[in-house]
Amino acid sequence: MAGRLRARLTRSETLTDRPDFALVGVVKIPRRIASPGSAIWRRVLIAMATLALAVIIVYIGRDGYRDVTGEPLTLVDCIYYATVSLSTTGYGDITPVTSTARIVNVVLITPLRIFFLIVLVGTTLAALTENSRQAFMIQRWRHRVRNHTVVVGYGTKGRTAIDAMLGDGVPPSEIVVVDTDQAVLDTAASKGLVTVTGSATRSDVLRLAGVQHAASIVVATNRDDTAVLVTLTAREIAPDAKIVAAIRESDNTHLLRQSGADSVVVSSETAGRLLGIATKTPSVVEMMEDLLTPEAGFAIAERSVEKDEIGGSPRHLSDIVLGVVRDGRLIRIGSPEVDSVEAGDRLLYIRRLLH
Repeated sequence: MAGRLRARLTRSETLTDRPDFALVGVVKIPRRIASPGSAIWRRVLIAMATLALAVIIVYIGRDGYRDVTGEPLTLVDCIYYATVSLSTTGYGDITPVTSTARIVNVVLITPLRIFFLIVLVGTTLAALTENSRQAFMIQRWRHRVRNHTVVVGYGTKGRTAIDAMLGDGVPPSEIVVVDTDQAVLDTAASKGLVTVTGSATRSDVLRLAGVQHAASIVVATNRDDTAVLVTLTAREIAPDAKIVAAIRESDNTHLLRQSGADSVVVSSETAGRLLGIATKTPSVVEMMEDLLTPEAGFAIAERSVEKDEIGGSPRHLSDIVLGVVRDGRLIRIGSPEVDSVEAGDRLLYIRRLLH
């Protein structure tokens, strides 16, 4: 069993070995989407600017051109020549020779040709441009992504965890979502999150999400056995990252700990406790939900100790302090160890939100 598991963890990193253009569809970098009308107008303006540049070039070198009438080229002739050249019309047996006919050709026929080209090849060009843009964005993102958070699973737990992080001010660009369901990944991408399609039990998928450079990893899968395997795989790749995992059954807590999880949240038991408390003191549950919701009311936060607070009691601070994190260990208020605050401590306190 151990041999098969290790072989699974160390198999060829097929996804990470792919070129960036081959990752389009697997990795999706969010970007601002313009409306179809804006996209069409932008293409029309680019086409008209190109036409104007061509007219200037032809007009500057007009002495090198000859008309069938034998007369020198006027500005109208230059516009006409540039128009039929850029629209790939060429020269035929019917050629406008009067200024009026050529102005009509420029003002009416050319916009129709441009519109026809936009309708005919616009979709293909847009698809090619989008693929190229995504490949470039993927390449740039893979070189720059550092100290981000990888969230495995975009179900109820994963979405709630991301909403909490966004509420705490974490930029969407610093969150990467890994899931196998493309529909939920599209929802995540609409919120500005980077998404990776694939199973997080595969090490190459996790490497593609940048787990080796991540500061934290949230494991929010629907199955406990999957959470164990994902945690084991992630810890193998990122030994220094903070891994937080959610499971359904408390009996599996020790498996997550042994696999390398720093924190384990038992979702079913937590919900059960809240349900039990709500039968007697529903206001307590309401306050706990308020503390866990960062958008309004109160929130539990962590901060460093300020210089003027060193040596003082955490009970006498302006903030309501719940605990002190010292040397990576949480010490609750009331313990003799935290009668005074020391340099390097971090305070767990209740933050008041203004909005």
